[in-house]
Amino acid sequence: MNKCALPEHLAIAAAVAAPAEPRSTIAANRFSTHGLAIADQLLAWRDRVGHVVDVPPSKQQIAGGFRGAIDRYSAGGLIFTDCRTDAIPLERSVARVSTDSRRDYVFQLFVEGEIGHVSGMRKKRSAPGSVRGIVAFDLNQPFRAYRPECRLLSLFVPAAIVDDAFSDGASIHGRILPQGAPLTGLVQDHLEAVARDIPTLDVAAATQALNTGAHLLVAAFHRDARLNGASRAALQAALMGQVRRYVEANLHQAELTPTSVVQALQLKRATIYRWFEHEGGLGAYIRNRRLREAADELVRFPAMQVTDIAYGLGFKSASDFTRAFRRAFDMSPQDMRARALDLRQRNAA
Repeated sequence: MNKCALPEHLAIAAAVAAPAEPRSTIAANRFSTHGLAIADQLLAWRDRVGHVVDVPPSKQQIAGGFRGAIDRYSAGGLIFTDCRTDAIPLERSVARVSTDSRRDYVFQLFVEGEIGHVSGMRKKRSAPGSVRGIVAFDLNQPFRAYRPECRLLSLFVPAAIVDDAFSDGASIHGRILPQGAPLTGLVQDHLEAVARDIPTLDVAAATQALNTGAHLLVAAFHRDARLNGASRAALQAALMGQVRRYVEANLHQAELTPTSVVQALQLKRATIYRWFEHEGGLGAYIRNRRLREAADELVRFPAMQVTDIAYGLGFKSASDFTRAFRRAFDMSPQDMRARALDLRQRNAA
């Protein structure tokens, strides 16, 4: 495999990432809709990727057929895919997030075609129109995307790698690095080389290549966040971690507000608000964390009344909670609970 020359700090990071104990062979498989009946193609694709993301089907797409092919490789705890598809809507709903156990990150590099429209709990993250580049998703958070016809390379990276390197990994959810951003060219060269050569690599070489790709991706998003100084980055990460832990510990306290957080932790209001700007502000972060906790509780406690969950998480009325939940997830709490139950039953079947 042709190796990219890495900057010294990235080479060190890649070397530090100790690969998992390798197996003798790479886990690999391929799936294509070619050869299937036209009416079965989109539904077959939906079944293939449904363990990670939903594909809302339409009668028009089913009738028109769907072209899709994916090669999947697994080594050293990382998963790499090379995928070509027609235009397609995708959704990782809050019901799926609250019922499955996937908590890794996925980085998608668009080799051909554009990223399309990407949205999630917070404001739309994609640039106006559509761009070529790399998009990152935290699989512990919901999102929607409409993807034009494209070829994309995806690398699924364990949360420990992203969180250890970035210290605030959840903040990159939905972020897009356009072509031309720092390190994106190096990332693309490396991942295209991986896609070309991984079928012939032994497990040790594949693991090293995927780990290098993971650390290149983290470095690219880290640099985009403008955390350019080790000391400043460490301070910001530590303080944001302190804020997040405080919010998590007090989600069920009605008096939890941005002001109460700043006062309790004795932090500078302007600094903390600026650092949480990518979350829509500290108030939006608190509200979104309460809504995500509510979604989890709707699944964990199916017999509990929705109103009890709402009041327990500081919402002043059931109607306020339902409106906020619907704005965030495009479904009511009752519909989300029913959908989660259906997903569990299908997974158990």
